[in-house]
Amino acid sequence: MYRPPRPVLYGLRRGLPRPFRTYASTPEPALRTALFFPGHGVQRKGMTRPWVEAFPRTCKPFLEEMDDILHCKLSTLIDEGPIYMLDKTENAQPAIMAVSVMILRVLEHEFGFKTDEVINVTLGHSLGEYAALVAAGNLEYAYALDLVRKRGEVMGECTRKAKEESGEDFGMVALVCEPEQLESLIAAVKEFLSQGAEGTKDDSSALPAIQQVSLANANSKNQIVLSGSFQRIRNLLVHIREFGGHDPRAVELKSRSAFHSPIMMPAYEFMKKALDPDKVTFPGRVPCISNVTARPFSSKEDLKNNLARQAIDTVLWWDSIKYLDREAGTRRYLGLGPGKVGRNLVSKEVGRSSAKGGGVWSITEPSEIEPSLRALEETAREDEGKSEQEA
Repeated sequence: MYRPPRPVLYGLRRGLPRPFRTYASTPEPALRTALFFPGHGVQRKGMTRPWVEAFPRTCKPFLEEMDDILHCKLSTLIDEGPIYMLDKTENAQPAIMAVSVMILRVLEHEFGFKTDEVINVTLGHSLGEYAALVAAGNLEYAYALDLVRKRGEVMGECTRKAKEESGEDFGMVALVCEPEQLESLIAAVKEFLSQGAEGTKDDSSALPAIQQVSLANANSKNQIVLSGSFQRIRNLLVHIREFGGHDPRAVELKSRSAFHSPIMMPAYEFMKKALDPDKVTFPGRVPCISNVTARPFSSKEDLKNNLARQAIDTVLWWDSIKYLDREAGTRRYLGLGPGKVGRNLVSKEVGRSSAKGGGVWSITEPSEIEPSLRALEETAREDEGKSEQEA
């Protein structure tokens, strides 16, 4: 069992570049340090246990608050299972979001981590966008968690209805290829989708939602994710292998729902109505990157519209990381939450250990806190020193 040291005051040197409060264009000064959060599929039974054992003072009240907000004992389900219940969308999504925010609270309360001083920008992969908006100061935690639970219930019902109507199973499949082949693979997929589910000349967007396959995620320089009926995804793979000249590796994801596809239109409609503008703070303490545009949210209305659209639109994660790396001047990336998926996707673009003053770290277990925060602080000092030399 991990035994935490006595709490220490953690804080990077003041005077690091801070973002302006208008985020519509490329921000100045640069968004040097990014905080990111994982999406659906990283849940596991017992994922809160090491945190409660290491930091009971922070984690026990936090999990009690989570149960109070949701009016159910989600904390018990996370700790004890059964896993098939935890994997249900309406349980998995609030569980992942809450644990991600809980880890941030541990850093703040136990280690003196000052988010709005250390972090310059936040982002989250799909579901993780809600935790990112909490960390950025755009949404209050309790409100966001309640939204995620209700949205998850709608999404779960969308999948159940689609299966009842079609008799087919739905979910998501990642396609992995060589980086130099990704652009033509995406083109082949889009060509197939534009011709309809069976390769006819009918526009696939005119088909019923349960018959459509969607490009759900553009995750990295060699990975995309398709969403829809597994049978229709298999049809697509046969088509692009026979006629498109591609043979990507296909990996079924830990999801039995077709997220980011037209099947989720009821979730989009729900979010349009449920997201109260009076509950949104804009600007937040730091900017937050939208999954839909791969750019910072530019206004309260933009946040409301694109957070709703995220349920059905492609998650532009790769574009988001490229924007931060190539345009916004981001040098350091810290991931918080269960699993290593987010860190691995970021690392594919920017490298695990980039040049002096940068890097990618993630905190998924208590034992990772100290080395990650130490590395973050050291590289920030290096980066600041480099900036002073260049000036």
